[in-house]
Amino acid sequence: MAGAISFQNVGVCFRMHREKVTTLKEAVLGRFRHLRDAEVFWAARGVSFECRPGDSIGMIGHNGSGKSTLLKTAAGVLKPTEGSVRIEGRISPMIELAAGFDPELTGRDNVFLNGALMGYSRREMASKLDRIVDFSELGEFIDVPVKNYSSGMYARLGFAIAADVEPEILIVDEVLAVGDERFQAKCMDRIRDIRAGGTTIFFVSHAMEQVAALCDRVLVMHHGKLVFDGPAEEAIRRYRELQGFRPDAAPHPRSA
Repeated sequence: MAGAISFQNVGVCFRMHREKVTTLKEAVLGRFRHLRDAEVFWAARGVSFECRPGDSIGMIGHNGSGKSTLLKTAAGVLKPTEGSVRIEGRISPMIELAAGFDPELTGRDNVFLNGALMGYSRREMASKLDRIVDFSELGEFIDVPVKNYSSGMYARLGFAIAADVEPEILIVDEVLAVGDERFQAKCMDRIRDIRAGGTTIFFVSHAMEQVAALCDRVLVMHHGKLVFDGPAEEAIRRYRELQGFRPDAAPHPRSA
């Protein structure tokens, strides 16, 4: 079914090379020891969950817990080292919003470039262009090379493109942290509209209020393991317990 996500015993590992080799000669003389001695690091392991079409599922956890690794696996950026991932439907990933931008091209040209990367024709993107420019609030800057954009302008254009391609699965990873509060609120409203239209939402954020507002079900990651899968309120409480957060703790005295 379009919009379904399935992770079955998924693990993703990286090989970390401690010994640095700068030339081929060094590698040969060392008999490629730097490859054999590489340390294996599991960013995530043994992760299993199902997401039905139209669900809105969140994922929270400390920095380095494996959240972004799993989202990149869902988006097809990474392949699992073990286990299987099944994604059914057209995906719009909001992971690194400006990752597909060519800095030498204008914002307008990058709209068409991003559309082509997602499988849309130039005619289809032309029909979306006015909405994208209007949402991004770039105005005349749409015809300026994006290398001259601020980080906020990058994010506004990237979000406007990703939110207007009618996805069946929307993957969102911390992208709402960029931009002023007014634009963040505008993005949240847009995600709610997308959700109301039946799109499956896979949402990662450190902003617990955003997670609680968008997601009925939340996964908690901790050191690469899925340690909780359930209602948002309970998941947030579990996350805070793992972080050592004590709501009844007395506040620290002010410095003199």
